[in-house]
Amino acid sequence: MDDIVKQALAKWPNVPSCTGWLMLDRRGNWRMRDEAAQASGSPGTPIRHEALLGFINRNYGADEHGQWFFQNGPQRVYVELGYTPWVVRLSANADGTLALQDQAGGAFEPAAAFIDEEGGILFADNADNAARPRVAVLHDHDLEMFSNHATLAEDSMSGEFHWNDQAVLPLQAIRRGEVAMRFGFEPSPAAKV
Repeated sequence: MDDIVKQALAKWPNVPSCTGWLMLDRRGNWRMRDEAAQASGSPGTPIRHEALLGFINRNYGADEHGQWFFQNGPQRVYVELGYTPWVVRLSANADGTLALQDQAGGAFEPAAAFIDEEGGILFADNADNAARPRVAVLHDHDLEMFSNHATLAEDSMSGEFHWNDQAVLPLQAIRRGEVAMRFGFEPSPAAKV
């Protein structure tokens, strides 16, 4: 969290939080959702300002209830999630090894791989041996690269992902509707704030 945010929280500790105004979409884009977007259920307008994106990413976190938020100075802005709290991109390094990077620019080291009934690929890590692993959906533009490093069973709901020749991650089936409960996050915190 940025120092300026910590200072604002100390100075104004009781600013009410807000919901519905910020969304992380299925492709890892931050979106502003004005009243019209909220009323129509649309994802809103993508944020393109690099400094603002950096500020959001540095001050993104979750509360004890698995509700993800952006700490905007003294105000907590709860985030609507298009799918998972993290979206990762898969790339190959110059030496041919694979890398996963989350929407905030951080490395993501997979410990498990999943496939949902819509063909979405998810990864879970075990960062810092946390009680709840982070879960991230793979950006759909990277599905071809994923398939080049995976062996899928005929049912397309199982198989394995070959992660850098060191690890083979079994590809486990998961229902999209079960992801939030299994990984302990709230995709739409508006009702619980």
